[in-house]
Amino acid sequence: MSTLRVILDQMLAPVPGGVSRSTEELTRALISTAPRGSRVAGFVPASTDEEYATIRERLPGLAELHKSALARRELAFAWQHGFTPIPGEGLLHATSLLAPLRRHDRVAKPDSQVVVTIHDAVPWTHPETLSPRSVSWHTAMGKRAARYADAVVVPTHAVAEELSAFLDLGERVRVVGGAPSESLRLGDDADARARALDLPPRFVASIGSLEPRKGLEPLIRAFAVGAIPADVVLVLVGSESRGEVDAVAAAAGLATERIRVMGNVGDGDLAVILDRAAVFAFPSLAEGFGLPLVEAFSLGTPVVHSDAPALVEVAADAGLIVPREDADGYPTRLAESIRDVLEDTALAERLSISGRDRAKAFSWRDSAEKVWQLHADL
Repeated sequence: MSTLRVILDQMLAPVPGGVSRSTEELTRALISTAPRGSRVAGFVPASTDEEYATIRERLPGLAELHKSALARRELAFAWQHGFTPIPGEGLLHATSLLAPLRRHDRVAKPDSQVVVTIHDAVPWTHPETLSPRSVSWHTAMGKRAARYADAVVVPTHAVAEELSAFLDLGERVRVVGGAPSESLRLGDDADARARALDLPPRFVASIGSLEPRKGLEPLIRAFAVGAIPADVVLVLVGSESRGEVDAVAAAAGLATERIRVMGNVGDGDLAVILDRAAVFAFPSLAEGFGLPLVEAFSLGTPVVHSDAPALVEVAADAGLIVPREDADGYPTRLAESIRDVLEDTALAERLSISGRDRAKAFSWRDSAEKVWQLHADL
């Protein structure tokens, strides 16, 4: 019996995000697509019994759940310096750079192979958008991956190209993208959910945080330009507080009633928000994949997005592209593109159809089968 051990620390992240979402979805798909004679085990840092139970509940079919004696922060430090091996035996798949990267002989012991995932090149290309500690850890672990990893998974060819300027990964890079969750579907209760959410009659939706590279500040400023009709509201999904968003709106001269801050929502509510939105705006300045883009596509929502290389690759002309340069004019270009979709019914319909078609190119089952094949090839 062959075992694939998957590092699941991201499922316990204090603030859910794209990486935690992809970790759960990929692992669930790995379990369901496991070849005959293979099984999937999990590994997590020291956590609470409740958190262990949550992982088992969310990942039915997980063969084992190995638990470190170290909490995530201590484990990250230990693995950065090559200490503390992982318990259990079998192939190892890390859904991030958090992995026990050290010297090993995969030829003499094939089960010792280690594969890591680098979701974006931001720590190298846009270090100013992250904390110094985060940049230091990611760049250090990137060097360890270049030295010890048997393969490195990235979500797009754009990330592979960006990383090639900083890390010598050779032929070890494999592109495995993400996909919308199976749970991101409209249910029979969609109308009731919409009423409970008190959604505006006409709105533009976006997902993200006020982290500079996510581009939400230019998007908020776009609503103050004057091109977007005054009855259209910006609905923000994410972890930002109302006060932080209001401060950005005030600086842009935008009335606070033009913005709704929804916070983090479940998949059922998110599906309703994306489905009811007239436009989904994804103005990110730097991305590795852009899962919200594909999620909006899957629900047929017209998408306006930046020309960040990964987004252009993933969208493949199914969305309306807005150039990021020059930065001062970016909000105006965003506003004009959103206005065009809102006012041109034919354009909106074309984007809706092309988005649905593009979303069909992505599935977690396909991603999982690529991961199994990667480990088989190694």
